[in-house]
Amino acid sequence: MEKQVFISFFLDKRRALRNGKFPVKLRVFTPYPRIQKLYPTKFEYTEKEFFGIWETKKPRKEVLKKRSEMHSVLSKAEEVADQMPTFMFEVFEGKLYQKKGEDENVLYQYDEAIKRLKNNKQIGTASTYDLSKKAIINFLLKRDLNQKEEKLDEEEPKILSFRQITTTWLNSFETYLSDYGRSQTTISMYVRTLRTLFNQAISNNVINRDLYPFGRNKYRVPAQKAVKKALTKEELKILFEAEPTTEEQKIAKEYFFFLFNCSGLNVKDMASLKFDNLVGDKLVYTREKTKRTSKTNSRPVVVYLNEYALDFIERYGNRDKRKSNLIFDIFRNEMTEEERFRKSHNFTRFLNQHLKLLAKDNGLPEAISTYWSRHSFATNAIRSGASLEQISQALNHNNISTTKNYFAGFEDEAMKKLTDNLMNFAKDEKKAIN
Repeated sequence: MEKQVFISFFLDKRRALRNGKFPVKLRVFTPYPRIQKLYPTKFEYTEKEFFGIWETKKPRKEVLKKRSEMHSVLSKAEEVADQMPTFMFEVFEGKLYQKKGEDENVLYQYDEAIKRLKNNKQIGTASTYDLSKKAIINFLLKRDLNQKEEKLDEEEPKILSFRQITTTWLNSFETYLSDYGRSQTTISMYVRTLRTLFNQAISNNVINRDLYPFGRNKYRVPAQKAVKKALTKEELKILFEAEPTTEEQKIAKEYFFFLFNCSGLNVKDMASLKFDNLVGDKLVYTREKTKRTSKTNSRPVVVYLNEYALDFIERYGNRDKRKSNLIFDIFRNEMTEEERFRKSHNFTRFLNQHLKLLAKDNGLPEAISTYWSRHSFATNAIRSGASLEQISQALNHNNISTTKNYFAGFEDEAMKKLTDNLMNFAKDEKKAIN
């Protein structure tokens, strides 16, 4: 079997340090594909010192200790690489620099996952992992989840072994979250991040599969409740005709119907749109959510703009319509991904706050949010005769089962009409006889 990776020491003479010495780095090279990476070490030597300590076959007695230290670093790197069934630089880097026992520490693995997600610009998912980790720490300390952090002075735990997380532990954690008012959906999200870390630890040979606490006859992750978030046709009419009492309510209402008319477009995708995405009377864009998670099957979303949507863009869109410019004045091109995440979150909260006030004043569900525009679009389009396949394409879903979760079902009148018409064949036959 051909060697996957070659590891050696390299004296980096490209730039001398202030003391006149050069940094010694680990050179990691893979022949297939041909990739070389250099990793820092604590060693610094002149060219003569490096030769006398490492390269010579007969080092002097006074440098044997330094040579031994270098051997230890090299041996650890080779051991890490040899334990990997398939060598991957990202996994190698994580294991190379972690302290003893960190690979089995759940809290450390949370931190590593959060860093990876942020580097991959998956800020929303990173936030979920961060909230999950904080909930676990609060659970370990058995403290009030709803208490302000600045009032807490307990020393936070630094270590939680995978071995400590059993079926009993998970059931207790779920009960704790429920007792402090966390919804079933939130509990499910928190526990699924933990399950993902378990799967990664097993895949990386950190723990044995026997320790896996999830699955049949073990702990089952709570199913997320499929809450229907769609307005009926009548409710949409009431909202559309509602008279806002403030300018903020007017803005919230008009943004809601723009999202609704754009096949349930979400706020972050809307804020990311550029004039380059406007192609005649169409919006053609790739969802932010799928840019990194579905690279192999990332098809563009095509939205045909109706009169309402075109008018909205004209009224709320930027005046400078150069293709590289954002359509709406929510993001700025130079914003980082984290800044965009915060801005999108805050703008969505602004819209939802004033949308709820308008809904309350008009007898509509007060739980309404911008996300209801997506469910309302799917449900009303299907009730009007569109097929699940059409709506699935409009929502950019990969399968019909996901689309079904957006459909709030048919209204009573439609179901009554369905059963009333079941015997139409008999009536038609009777008419023919007469």
